[in-house]
Amino acid sequence: MLCVARSSRSVSRPVLLLVRTLATEPIHASGDIPPPPPQPPSRPAKPRTSLYLRPRPAVSHKHPSIPTLPPTFGANQLLPVTDSTRALLEDIVSQFDAPIRYAFAYGSGVFEQDGYESQKQEDKPMLDFMFAVTHPAHFHSINMHQHPHHYPLHARLLGSDYVSRLEEVGPGVWFNPYISMGGVRIKYGVTTVDNLCSDLLNWKSLYLAGRMHKPLRIIKDDARVRLTQQVNLTSAVRAALLTLPNEFPETSLFERITGISYNGDPRMWLPAENRGKVSNIVRKQGPQFKELYHRLAVGLPGVHWPVGETTIRQDTSALARVAHLRKLPSNLMQGVREHYSRKSGVSIDAADESEFWLGLAGDEKLPQVLTEEMGTIVRYPAAVQSVKGIASAGLGKSMQYSMAKIGKWWSGSP
Repeated sequence: MLCVARSSRSVSRPVLLLVRTLATEPIHASGDIPPPPPQPPSRPAKPRTSLYLRPRPAVSHKHPSIPTLPPTFGANQLLPVTDSTRALLEDIVSQFDAPIRYAFAYGSGVFEQDGYESQKQEDKPMLDFMFAVTHPAHFHSINMHQHPHHYPLHARLLGSDYVSRLEEVGPGVWFNPYISMGGVRIKYGVTTVDNLCSDLLNWKSLYLAGRMHKPLRIIKDDARVRLTQQVNLTSAVRAALLTLPNEFPETSLFERITGISYNGDPRMWLPAENRGKVSNIVRKQGPQFKELYHRLAVGLPGVHWPVGETTIRQDTSALARVAHLRKLPSNLMQGVREHYSRKSGVSIDAADESEFWLGLAGDEKLPQVLTEEMGTIVRYPAAVQSVKGIASAGLGKSMQYSMAKIGKWWSGSP
């Protein structure tokens, strides 16, 4: 019995050493060393990305917001059209996938002009549109993909960057003419909102501002454009009043405003525009002109134009006229200032500015100077746009458009 017990103890000791050696937890020689602190709970690993671990925040390039306009502000700009015309215009604009901030339709295809009553359906004028966009290259890229036939072959080959760069030349507009949409022929121009608002405020080319002096139908509205358009319309009234006598019929005001964008246009000297275009426009669109300008005109000092009357009276004293003169668009004011500075040889900086402008307001030749300076503003951008039309529309469409204009000129129709 004693031998058996000793044998079992001798066998169990190596086994115990082997077990301790293979143990997963280390055996400390001393119990004085504290155990390691517990590990914090592990968080689930975030999936890795091939781009950035922390994407950079997007930078906003939006224009500073303008104050919210009152609901009735610029109500004079919202000219009504027939339900069928409104539906047609809205349907055409809705067919463009590219983003448009402001859109309007204008011309004889929207508002009747004298001379179109007896025309056949196939001879009806094109519907003219103008689109104001934020990023022209982006617009043309999307539009060229959706409507490639709107662009000439070379523009499609060179791409939207070429189109947007060419658009910036001259007055800053790209035109696509002779486009069939909605069962009618249209011509649409593309410009930027910045370029449009700059012309409306400063009359830097009068190419867009002059078109918007006449009745138009707004299809897509924008608060910034509506605000600057109201300034543009008021400037047109001021400029026209400075060229008119103390009493005159309302049609004289409308014709003087309409003629601003045609005065100095090279197309009016060549067989490309109708000789009686201004009178044709005013003759049929008198109610629309009155809606546009009546409330603006009577709000100016010294202007008397009762609602039921067609005769306008104004104060033509130098003090009254200088109030209009000093608030003309900056580009026109600069031209007038430089004209009189050259004529008198006196620097405005050396003279009292108030007395200088008061003297100009009393000059009997001021109406002629204003007309000449407005023509100077119009002349170069209009000539550049006419030449640019060959590149933007293509030679074939340019010839077709020019021949149609010559035919109108020869027949004396709009």
